[in-house]
Amino acid sequence: MRVVLSVAAMILVAVCGVAVVPAAEPVWPYLSEASLALALLVLILVFSQLRPKAPPRMHATEPARPAPGQPAARRADAEIVHFLGMLQDKGRLVDFLMDDINPYSDAQVGAAARVVHAGCKGVLEEHFRINPIRAEQEGSTVQVPAGYSADEYRLVGKIAGRAPFSGVLVHRGWKTDMVKLPLLLRGAADEIPAIAPAEVEVK
Repeated sequence: MRVVLSVAAMILVAVCGVAVVPAAEPVWPYLSEASLALALLVLILVFSQLRPKAPPRMHATEPARPAPGQPAARRADAEIVHFLGMLQDKGRLVDFLMDDINPYSDAQVGAAARVVHAGCKGVLEEHFRINPIRAEQEGSTVQVPAGYSADEYRLVGKIAGRAPFSGVLVHRGWKTDMVKLPLLLRGAADEIPAIAPAEVEVK
């Protein structure tokens, strides 16, 4: 583009020089001082193109902002604590686990365990659909198929070669295909809720 403008300017200057000479007027009657002005304008454009351009202004970098919190993680923590609260409310699970049972007799512990068992089982059946991974009775011989899922089988003992494996079923395992926990609507800055409130009888 710069070369084209330069050549055009030179041609116009030469033509206009001929136009302003009196002897050339019969030859170029249509040329005038306007052509010379046009040539000068083209030259100005050429020189403006040749001037070094100023480097682009760099925008000031914004100061580093602190990484946002993790609302999803906080919400997950709150949902876990809420579920633990349901086990506490229905089955007194936290009371049973956090209490020191050594001073109590086996009969007392057994009686408390029945209450915990009934309440916690009700919570599980309400919010999960739980089924055993293996239907066979524990102690029976079973086959672990090739391509088994690592989260559904834990192999113990002498393991050699590749699946399928044959072994004794020590535990049937459990899995669920339905989870129906209540949705908690909480902000990212909310604190983790209490598992169970402190009960105070006002007199």
